[in-house]
Amino acid sequence: MNTETKTETRSTAVAKPFRSVWSELRETSFRQGWIDAGGIRTRYVQAGPEDGPPLLMVHGTGGSWECFCANLAVFSKHFNCYAFDTVGAGFSSKPDIDYEIPVYVEHVRNFMQAVGVDKASILGVSLGAWIAVRFALTHPDKTQSLMLVSAAGLLTDAQTSSDIKGARYKAVDDPSWENVSAVFKGLILEEQNRIDDFVGVRQAVYRQPGMRRAMEHILCLQEPGLRARNMIAENEWRSLQAPTLVIGAVDHKDIFLETAQRVSKLIPKAEYVEIRRSSHWSQFESPEEFNRAGLDFLQRTAR
Repeated sequence: MNTETKTETRSTAVAKPFRSVWSELRETSFRQGWIDAGGIRTRYVQAGPEDGPPLLMVHGTGGSWECFCANLAVFSKHFNCYAFDTVGAGFSSKPDIDYEIPVYVEHVRNFMQAVGVDKASILGVSLGAWIAVRFALTHPDKTQSLMLVSAAGLLTDAQTSSDIKGARYKAVDDPSWENVSAVFKGLILEEQNRIDDFVGVRQAVYRQPGMRRAMEHILCLQEPGLRARNMIAENEWRSLQAPTLVIGAVDHKDIFLETAQRVSKLIPKAEYVEIRRSSHWSQFESPEEFNRAGLDFLQRTAR
């Protein structure tokens, strides 16, 4: 290999640094555990000062807390952060019931009670954003502020629901590396950010006993009739009183971007920030930009 080639290789390595869950967390003090939240054995991580303003992090459909690995280091310097696996997802308990939005809301409330948090800001991604908004509407006294990534709960699209179901069922029925990797094509724009850690964790989740049945309960919200009764109407978005930061991933035109743009005009105390070079998981794909915007917002609204 000549000198020019070596220099090019090193330059490429600098431009595209190695990323893993551990590389994001290796300089951060955090703890992982399980806690009983209303009868649900709930997996979670905690980072940051326990007497700091609480920040809950709620992942999307069939995900796990690892999707927030690039945010915990920054936010935990100022906030008491909890990221957890929602009911039925990750390595939390999987009761044999459909996981409609009120079920998730109750799990969030029970988790807060279990960890001793009375009021919190909530960062939600996709389904997590949907849960966060419904929680804020149901429990305004327990909600400080909201951050919504890939906002959901206002609009529906048959093709998007079909794609979500197809990829998730294929992966849970045959959790091969290829099938599980395909799930992340719809979540992460650039292939280099679809890190092996995410695939490996999700593969382990999908291999758990009873996961096929749990996935049916998770994906119930993709069924038209059931989804319709869980939607958040425009007048409800207008009644939302919590200060809200809405993130729009403008390089990926889809129902989630459209939702973000619409709800940012409906929510009375909304701020809207556009982030590029990302799709569904802006919090991981563009962490510097996301964390900067999120920290600025939370330091103004979450204290």
